[in-house]
Amino acid sequence: MNIADRIQFLRKSKGVSQEELAEKIGVSRQAVSKWESEQSTPELENIIIMSDFFGVTTDYILKGIEPESSDNKEQQGRKLAGNILYIVSTAIVFIGLFCAFCGYGYAEHSMTAVWGSMIIQAVGIVCYGIGKVLSSKKAPFCVDLLNIIGVAFMPVSMITGYISERILHYGGITPYPSDIIHLLIFGVVFAALIIMSCIFLKKQRNSSR
Repeated sequence: MNIADRIQFLRKSKGVSQEELAEKIGVSRQAVSKWESEQSTPELENIIIMSDFFGVTTDYILKGIEPESSDNKEQQGRKLAGNILYIVSTAIVFIGLFCAFCGYGYAEHSMTAVWGSMIIQAVGIVCYGIGKVLSSKKAPFCVDLLNIIGVAFMPVSMITGYISERILHYGGITPYPSDIIHLLIFGVVFAALIIMSCIFLKKQRNSSR
């Protein structure tokens, strides 16, 4: 569809004759007829008047470019906000993990730093959930995996530390492995968790295709 076709289409959609359109623009009926038959092209001033009259953009009349709907803009804005929240959630989760490492080192045998860090991570999880709702699509594989690593690190360390302490009398309930025995047990359990998470995430993505 060229400019002549678009003018004719808009005129007929509006339900006006060539004479009525010419009167609205301030030109002769023959001028409108020539525009629609490709014998001539309207001047820019006339295109602006037609765009106001038909309720379209000048780009549509000249090039056929449809204006982006407000719904599409809103949807794109939601997706952008969701993608940003995916990244922010991962950053917050790891900030919480870092705070636990630093805080526990300065407050030996105190779980205050650990609980505070878990609250920070909970905020990150909430951001992830909001991002999922806004984005309406799955997070990138690396974002999901990093969030799992960040959130699972402290609980796995504390659980394996408790097991190590009870059975082998090494380690303790700490947010990170406190000795070599604890580290070995933690490493095996955490590696198994990451492998299972990777398999689950890949299956989830394959099933949604």
